[in-house]
Amino acid sequence: MKRIIFATGNEGKMKEIRMILGDLDIEVQSLKEAGIDVEIDENGSTFEENAIIKAKAIAEAKSRDTICDTIVLADDSGLEIDYLNMEPGIYSARYMGEDTSYHIKNANLIGRLEGVPDERRTARFVCAIAAVFPNGDIKTTRGAMEGRIGYTEQGENGFGYDPIFYVNKFHCTTAELTPEQKNQVSHRGKALQMMKRELCEHENINCK
Repeated sequence: MKRIIFATGNEGKMKEIRMILGDLDIEVQSLKEAGIDVEIDENGSTFEENAIIKAKAIAEAKSRDTICDTIVLADDSGLEIDYLNMEPGIYSARYMGEDTSYHIKNANLIGRLEGVPDERRTARFVCAIAAVFPNGDIKTTRGAMEGRIGYTEQGENGFGYDPIFYVNKFHCTTAELTPEQKNQVSHRGKALQMMKRELCEHENINCK
């Protein structure tokens, strides 16, 4: 049976991924479940480059195991705030240090936007997903979700920058959306849906 290894250890992210790819006739594993632990230097200059770097590194690591019919997926995502010259961008996970809590990161970004009106608080979440197929082919997809930065953290359903990202369509932050609502409009949801089509076409996977 084919399997997908998604290059992440983030349980919140894996929950979203499994919801969207759950109707594929294929097993989806996290790095931990696949028994892979490698350090990856994400030194790309775009979301796509970083996603490819991660996917290729995991593909090389998994090539040492006994299951060869494996597709590796990796994503790189982040928050772009127009008023802050697209920061934190590709450095979103490393912004203010990888071990810094998102409560502190979110408070810092809100503080940097003090006095900035709604119409200038525009922002977007961006997600690029890269796939490395068993034959070595590489495909990428990109999704984006437009919104703006709020004034306080709101909601408990999301993770990362979700509590400060306000979605006009739902009149709330992404941390206040249900998982089903979020997957309809999220950057990762859009990129995963596009990648799902790539998987079905490239690997002849049964898409229910």
